[in-house]
Amino acid sequence: MLPMTQGDGELDSLVRKRIRALRVAQGWSLEELATRANVSQSTLSRIETGQRRLALDQLVTLARALDTSLDQLVETASDDVVTSPMIDGARGLMRWTVKGDPGMSVVRQRMTEPPPDNPARMRAHPGREWLVVLSGTAILMLGHRRFRVETNQAAEFPTMLPHAIGAEGGPCEILGIFDRDARRGHQRDRTGDAEA
Repeated sequence: MLPMTQGDGELDSLVRKRIRALRVAQGWSLEELATRANVSQSTLSRIETGQRRLALDQLVTLARALDTSLDQLVETASDDVVTSPMIDGARGLMRWTVKGDPGMSVVRQRMTEPPPDNPARMRAHPGREWLVVLSGTAILMLGHRRFRVETNQAAEFPTMLPHAIGAEGGPCEILGIFDRDARRGHQRDRTGDAEA
């Protein structure tokens, strides 16, 4: 049986709901998940409905089949829901780490300068970035292509393409999400240029 710490019934119910929600989110029937987890369909049904005890070995197998970890499957709510950013006033940016995936980070940055027009000043590194323009107009340079990204528009791109971002026609503010590789690439490449 799974060791429980916060109200046994409460955590038990939460884990069962997560299993079902993850299965439904994948669009899988009971039969599909049961096959992937190598358990019988009736066993899975009884796990989801609370008619069968939660066994640690089955939870490990189900977590793997659902493409999650055991920790995420049994995680309880924590008190550290709200976080404050790390602020870099000199660069005009705020950065938050995503707790659920410490490799990811969210950055809010105000830019006033246009992106470099010299491809040699663009950076390329492993990873992927997503950004949304909160105000103003941003110019995203990807190789020799130029994209105008206006307020409330978003852009997503692999960072192996040489890239740079800056403002057009006045200040702009962006919110970007960096995966682990993109975040590392920017930390390594930081030279005082506009953040992309």
